[in-house]
Amino acid sequence: MRAIVQRVEHASVKVDGDMVGNIGKGLLVLLGVGKEDREEDLDYMLDKVLGLRIFQDENDKMNLSLRDIEGELLVVSQFTLYGDVRKGKRPSFSDSANPDYAKELYEKFVDKCREDGIKTETGIFGADMNVDLLNQGPVTIMLDSKKTF
Repeated sequence: MRAIVQRVEHASVKVDGDMVGNIGKGLLVLLGVGKEDREEDLDYMLDKVLGLRIFQDENDKMNLSLRDIEGELLVVSQFTLYGDVRKGKRPSFSDSANPDYAKELYEKFVDKCREDGIKTETGIFGADMNVDLLNQGPVTIMLDSKKTF
C-alpha cells in the first residue's frame, strides 16, 4: 500500500459537485493499493497513519499523533500512486491492484480507522473526485508498506 499523508487544517472531497467527505483539523490520506498488497500491508499502513507524530506539541515540536490531538481523517482512494513512469512519460499502472481487490482493502482500512474511534470521512471509490485542502505546515509524508521509500 502507498499513501500520501497531508496534515491539514481542513479538507473535503466532492463528486459531481456534491460534497461527500469533509473534515476539520487532521489528516488527508490519499491511499493506493498494489496488486501484491495483503492484510499485513493494511495493518502496517494503519499503524503508521494513525501513529504518525506530525502535529505540534506544547513546545512547537512535531510530537503528537492524530489520536493525540483527536483529529479527523479523510481517506481518498488513489490508484495513481502506483503510476510508474520510469520508462517513458505515460504512466503504467501494472502494479496497481485490480479495482475489486483495491476497494476491499481500501474499505477495510476505513473501517479499521472508524473502529479505532477516529472520525473518518471518505471519497467515493473509483469516482472522479475533486479534493480541496489546506495543508498545514505544509507537512506531507509519503508511506509505502513495502518500504521502497
